[in-house]
Amino acid sequence: MMAEPLQWLEVSMTVLPEAAEAVAEVLSRYAPQGVVIDLGEGATEASHPVTVKAYLVADEDIAARRQQVAEALWHLHHIWPVIPEPTFTPIADRDWTAGWKETIPVLHLGERIVIKPSWREYTPQPGEIVLEMDPGLAFGTGLHPTTQLCIEALEELVKPGMRVLDLGTGTGILALVAARLGAAEILAVDNDINAVAVARRNAQNNAVANRIRVLHGSLAEVSGTYNVVAANILAHIIVDMARAGLTTRLRPGGVLVASGILVEQAANVTSVLQAQGLQVTERRQREDWVALIAHAESRSAGQ
Repeated sequence: MMAEPLQWLEVSMTVLPEAAEAVAEVLSRYAPQGVVIDLGEGATEASHPVTVKAYLVADEDIAARRQQVAEALWHLHHIWPVIPEPTFTPIADRDWTAGWKETIPVLHLGERIVIKPSWREYTPQPGEIVLEMDPGLAFGTGLHPTTQLCIEALEELVKPGMRVLDLGTGTGILALVAARLGAAEILAVDNDINAVAVARRNAQNNAVANRIRVLHGSLAEVSGTYNVVAANILAHIIVDMARAGLTTRLRPGGVLVASGILVEQAANVTSVLQAQGLQVTERRQREDWVALIAHAESRSAGQ
């Protein structure tokens, strides 16, 4: 006797790209079977909405789980008012993964970085760097303006043979970019054990695991010095790290790329970085988000 097809409850929300990862993270707590960000066309534009979908098994506990999801998203709405009400839709088990896979496009970021899902074919143009990353639950899909600003900065700053530190690595996207730009050693750090697992898997899938070490922890667990440090986190964490010795992780003449900073927070972060001996040489902005480029003093031309 054939088993009845499994039933699902689809949770769907349409949001701006900068909110998509936060929504996906919340939904992943209740939908381990699957959360997907449906990018659609033009999703690399910060103003273009995307759809976040999660799939809950419609079993005897579905009513309680639906209520938990609604409450969690209600709390997120009060932190981030642009989060809309979710839509709940019952669906049959018709291999919903096949449907959403068709909606995931190849992303073009920066001047030559391409993010490709594993199931899509793509022929790179001359000079393009193709990274294979499937949609996951860790932060760093490439949608958020801060991630895009960091990738653009790394394209300019990372040179072959450099040592790079990626604080708050998420999916490892910035570490992967650094590796493919020729960095010899990359330390990728995150305090979320799930992000660590995702970043390690992505490094393996892109054949750069021999140059990327993924560490569960934070700045306190980091030793050594680096040519480039990327900190795509939050403004207050960057400030705390700066006061806790972040600048000591930069080699003479090294560069910090600090992002996850809202426009109104940029002046304070700039002030703190400069008080710690860095020279903030550039401020880049996309939508409401800022990335700061800060240089450590160079003690000699040869370093």
